[in-house]
Amino acid sequence: MRPLWKGAVSFGLVHVPVKMYAATENKDIRFNYLHDKCKTPVQYRRYCPHCDVEVPVEEIVRGYEYEKGKYVVLKDEDFENLPSAHAKSIDIIDFVDLQEIDPVYYNKAYYLVPGEGGQKVYHLLKKAMEAAGKVAVAKVMIRKKQSLAVLRMAGEALIMSTMFYPDEVRKTGNIPELNYTVKLHDNELKMAVNLINNLSGEFNPEKYTNEYRQALMEVIQSKVAGETVAVPEQPETEKVVDLMAALKASIDLAKEERKEKRKRKKTS
Repeated sequence: MRPLWKGAVSFGLVHVPVKMYAATENKDIRFNYLHDKCKTPVQYRRYCPHCDVEVPVEEIVRGYEYEKGKYVVLKDEDFENLPSAHAKSIDIIDFVDLQEIDPVYYNKAYYLVPGEGGQKVYHLLKKAMEAAGKVAVAKVMIRKKQSLAVLRMAGEALIMSTMFYPDEVRKTGNIPELNYTVKLHDNELKMAVNLINNLSGEFNPEKYTNEYRQALMEVIQSKVAGETVAVPEQPETEKVVDLMAALKASIDLAKEERKEKRKRKKTS
């Protein structure tokens, strides 16, 4: 892997040289759009309808629409003069408890590893955060965009998750469907909690797989090989109208699945 960014983590007067690597990758299956008639990939052009021409990259500028159909153009020098435009540092603002941060704020994750000569101070920051039981809230400039971020331990590395600012997180009060009134029976709540307890366990990310992606790849591979694609039958699910009956049936099913898992563990 090649580092995406080089800079330093800054807290107080201490600077930790770091390199940044992407911590995640999107494995969605991607498709090209083809012309059905000849199976040629469709091209998307940068076309100006006013001039009736295809616009070359060097003639494209960035415009902000401040009114409908009205734009103000920003040039490179406008961005250059902004504060922190050239910042190559991750500036820690606060140290907080991880559980205080709602996951809705998280955006994209990156690994931070020590830069040249920064191993000792990098290790010091990790150990100090671990001993204090805190994570760091910081600000960072990546690709001309300032992001809020949180730094935390992830095995042997520091992981930085960029975050949305509070004004970028939509409020639930603006969703009309949440303005409802219902009455729950005590037994319904008890059985729902019972169901949750029966389905509870330790988080093991290795057991979660993308069945849809696997099935789609099998279809693609079958088509490449010129084979007939077998379509599995979808099991019919019986509609349960009574909530208590649905909860009881779900609890029984969860118990059976747990028994099967225990049997498989003993035999393996």
